[in-house]
Amino acid sequence: MKFGKGIPITATAEEMASRQRAISVSEFFEKNRHLLGYDNKAKAMLMIVKEGVDNSLDACEEARILPEIYVGIKEMGPDKHEIVIRDNGPGIVKEQIPKIFGRLLYGSKFHRLKQSRGQQGLGVSCAVLYSQLTTGTPATIISSTGDGRTHRYQLKIDVARNRPDVIETSAEEGEIWHGVEQRFVAESTYRENKQSVLEYIRQTAISNPYCNIILDCPTGHKEFKRGVGQLPAEPQEIMPHLYGVELGVLCRMLAATKARTILSFLTSEFSRLGKTSATEILLKAGITKNNNTLKPIPDTKLKPSRVSDEQARAIIEAVKQVKLVRPPLDCLSPLGTDLIKSGLVKELNPEFVTAVTRPPEVYRGWPFQIEAGLAFGGSIQSFSLMRFANRVPLLYQGGICAMTKSVQETDWRRYGIQSNKGIEEPLSIFVHMCSVWVPFTSESKESIANYDIIVREIKLALQECARHLSLWLSGKRKHAMLTKKKSTFEKYADETAGALSAMAGMPKDAIVQKILDIIKRKWEDMHGEQVEGEDTEPGPGSDQAAGPEGEPEHNASG
Repeated sequence: MKFGKGIPITATAEEMASRQRAISVSEFFEKNRHLLGYDNKAKAMLMIVKEGVDNSLDACEEARILPEIYVGIKEMGPDKHEIVIRDNGPGIVKEQIPKIFGRLLYGSKFHRLKQSRGQQGLGVSCAVLYSQLTTGTPATIISSTGDGRTHRYQLKIDVARNRPDVIETSAEEGEIWHGVEQRFVAESTYRENKQSVLEYIRQTAISNPYCNIILDCPTGHKEFKRGVGQLPAEPQEIMPHLYGVELGVLCRMLAATKARTILSFLTSEFSRLGKTSATEILLKAGITKNNNTLKPIPDTKLKPSRVSDEQARAIIEAVKQVKLVRPPLDCLSPLGTDLIKSGLVKELNPEFVTAVTRPPEVYRGWPFQIEAGLAFGGSIQSFSLMRFANRVPLLYQGGICAMTKSVQETDWRRYGIQSNKGIEEPLSIFVHMCSVWVPFTSESKESIANYDIIVREIKLALQECARHLSLWLSGKRKHAMLTKKKSTFEKYADETAGALSAMAGMPKDAIVQKILDIIKRKWEDMHGEQVEGEDTEPGPGSDQAAGPEGEPEHNASG
């Protein structure tokens, strides 16, 4: 049977083939800018500021410079703004400026396995793309590395070829400074709500308390001053771990490696894989020499280029049967409890604050670490959840984020926190995930995927913080109860003294004074025993609350 027999042909295969052509990544995202987070004009402004500030923070931290960042937003017309981001970082060398800002998927972070804010090489170049798409205005980039030369570029993106289109460039001699200034003119809307530029800056100041940020916006001048004068430890780059490598990636690495043998390939291109473990993997994968003995011998000298797809698949399966050392953890740089508390206190002014840093864990071979903090009362008026990934606030798509899921699945009532359809207390929750590769759900990097181990770690961190808060709330509520009792006794002291005076024939004033002395002495005894130090945070050693059902207790040191 021949398919299509008798059906008239309206277009030949040759005609259809003539219409086929490749598209550049710039063309794709020009038509699908919503994938990058540019859904609407308010969000577009947030994305431009976010990408610029994130790059500035990464550059400053890598150069070990305490960040000074300026963000200026000036209204140019209806739904049109000029956005300026300026920093005191190391600057960008002249040759790299057009490539970084004028080409999508260009950067240094995609191939590096170390904690950083950027990952994909899309961020700031997409801001350039959106600006030229909505206003036709080129981005202006000014940079100096501190050598006395200032380079100025005006550029767009050649969308068809995904290359920078330099409109104008110049250089000036004289002023010695270092840093980068970025200027964009784009269709955008400035609002101040829970998903605005102001909220992003505020949360950035919380998760980066060592940073000074100035925001000049249509509603005025705002400053977010640093709370500490020390940067977190600098993360170190690591190699991939064999646990997280998939078949296609392994085949590509085998084809590209310069290693001469399969053994040297495994031990030199993967993290913490020694000769003993590599030999065991080869043996379990059936990659052995042809010999006359009954005992198989692994073929450690097999050339990587000669490894077949079947053998590569066998290596992947064999890895699951071998216990490997976890990847090194110096690729991570968690904030630590002191910096989390400092950020929360500086921006929220709470009555109580606590924080926890969990021991590192691994998903798909990628190391990650969860941190959490709780801030209660004080200037906080209602519940809020602040989500962070590598110190970057996540303001959108909270409903599908692993952090939101973890908060919702925590039984807050066990810890004395009112919760019905949601938390009903003046409580701010801080959740931070740091990793060499954060599993975002989309290119816009707005929420974290629901891996079971990630959700579990977040819940354990929240539960530990909640136990600290529970102890403090118990002391606070007991203090309130004792205060109410004291007030009641003092209220009826005069009436009681009158009755006792009539019965005992003693002066009323003397009895009143004795009653007040008893109340005072009893209050001092109870106050000292029960609520001494009520405004301090209880340490983990005083935590007596039961842990979650079916899960062991953990403290911050594991």
